[in-house]
Amino acid sequence: MTAEETPASSNDDETPQAQTTTDVTTDATADSQEAAPATEALEWHAPVLVRIDEHTTIPHLLKERVQRGATRPLILRKIGIGDTWRSITAREFYDEVHALAAGLIARGLEPGDRVAIMSRTRYEWTLLDFACWAAGLVPVPIYETSSIDQVAHVLVDADVHLIITETVSMAEIVRAAAERENRDNTHVLSLDSEAIETLIADGSATPRERVLARSEALTKDDIATIVYTSGTTGTPKGTVLSHENFTNLCLNAHAWMPEIAAGKNSRLLLFLPLAHVFARFLQVFQISGNGVLGHASNIKNLLNDLASFKPSYLLVVPRVLEKIYNSADTKASGPKRKIFRWAAKVAIAYSQALDTEEGPTASLKAQHALADKLVYQQIIRLVGGNADYIVSGGAPLAPWLAHFYRGVGIPVLEGYGLTETVGPVSVNTPRLSKIGTVGPALPPMSFKISDEGEILLKGPSVFQRYHNNPEATAACFTDDGWFRTGDLGSLDRDGYVSITGRAKEIIVTAGGKNVAPAALENPMRSHPLISQVLVVGDQRPFVAALITLDAEMLPGWLAAHSLPPMSVAEAATNVEVLASLDKAVASANEHVSRAESIRKIKVLTTDFTEANGLLTPSLKVKRAEATRRFAPVIDEIYGGPVQS
Repeated sequence: MTAEETPASSNDDETPQAQTTTDVTTDATADSQEAAPATEALEWHAPVLVRIDEHTTIPHLLKERVQRGATRPLILRKIGIGDTWRSITAREFYDEVHALAAGLIARGLEPGDRVAIMSRTRYEWTLLDFACWAAGLVPVPIYETSSIDQVAHVLVDADVHLIITETVSMAEIVRAAAERENRDNTHVLSLDSEAIETLIADGSATPRERVLARSEALTKDDIATIVYTSGTTGTPKGTVLSHENFTNLCLNAHAWMPEIAAGKNSRLLLFLPLAHVFARFLQVFQISGNGVLGHASNIKNLLNDLASFKPSYLLVVPRVLEKIYNSADTKASGPKRKIFRWAAKVAIAYSQALDTEEGPTASLKAQHALADKLVYQQIIRLVGGNADYIVSGGAPLAPWLAHFYRGVGIPVLEGYGLTETVGPVSVNTPRLSKIGTVGPALPPMSFKISDEGEILLKGPSVFQRYHNNPEATAACFTDDGWFRTGDLGSLDRDGYVSITGRAKEIIVTAGGKNVAPAALENPMRSHPLISQVLVVGDQRPFVAALITLDAEMLPGWLAAHSLPPMSVAEAATNVEVLASLDKAVASANEHVSRAESIRKIKVLTTDFTEANGLLTPSLKVKRAEATRRFAPVIDEIYGGPVQS
């Protein structure tokens, strides 16, 4: 780990502007360093731990939770702006779900009708989800940041009958989208305008037996939700997920890793968007266990919420872990910074030693104990002081960072999944873990590596189809029924999965060299100054990269390097900033051959954000859109467009 390995943040600038081009001079590794991976397996089949029957649906899981402990807390709900959480028992939640479901039925919604939810992560989202399922309806998530065009696409494609938004302003966007598409049959309610209270009042005269009849009529094959893909490479597709997709995975995951949510002391605070399938699955996973669930809708208050809620495990994307590390490093100054970096090296070394037969030496154990008192306990307190594990997904996590957190005392369980698999299909567990992989297959999933290196999947987590898109559905399955993930990777002989990149993102240089951008982008994003990286070079003579600066981390980095305050635009041309970025590039280039290495970078003065349409809500770069928008910048790097 270099002294400057750490991550980044973003701002809300709207207009992309290129700034500085710099040639990167490094001793790139030779082609001979493209070593073959360790002995690999081509297929891996996880065992079936729990078998479900026809009526194992999501409402069934909630009913079983009530039967196991009706008076035990199920959800903790934040009260006001303080640190008070109100306990909601399993029975209380169940009753409120059914009261709300009665209101949805009273509105004339029939089994299978679509109800959209557009909101930040909050209690009402979970309540609406389960009410829709209890009424036999299909909830459809919409990101709260969605544009009119995106909302319109979902309304039309999913044939949404009712949409509940969080705010009045979101409701106006929805109404504008519905009006544009001539959807007079789409009704809009807002949580800010007492949507929940209105629906419960509507259902006051509806017998609860009607709700129970709807719930009990469901089967595992019925549609649970339609989730639209993030659209990093094209138009979002509606992924049809069944009740079995959720319930089979939940029950087998509980049996496979009971340490996470099966115990009564399990506590999960959700702060990632519930519109994303990863958080959505964890919501059902936690409720089908024995612990409690909480929601944090305002990221600005997250640290306070973590401190008061005290989660036993966290659900994060790697960016969150990078930010925690970078913030701790940047905020430390003088002797404190030296102590932090020493402690970080000790944590990494300690974790790496845990994977050896000898284990940590006595000297390393002593250093680790001292570092724990000086540094680690502060980091543990940042995430609530009670976390046993961190579950990470959505993007690759740098191995050194995983070692850092394990060394601190909070192992990171990195996993892998897609919208089409209702979330995780492989994950490192407390008992089975290899840092640098995304773990073994979650039961009862099967993995296969194609001749082209693509990861193929089979199992009950795999989605039914793309809504209204039979061509896309057919294209993503092999003739013998394996789902094509579009991801490249490998399996080792122990069944652990490693991800190397996206097949659709592979760059082919003018010299015919195949380049996986992720192998370069992911290490670079660990640098404290770097927010986003876009590797380019398709049909070009060499590989280059567009880099955006992290406006949030910049002031601290400048101060730490005895540089005066400056804007992002000024930093983009600063010699010392550029020199630091060159070091990050050189470090990333060590992972690839010379033909794959980055030769030039272009520093932009505008970040990639959700607001300007260059990031998905799960913080992935919309590669196609960014490449299109910055085409003139890319042409400038190479002295003109691709010659046809």
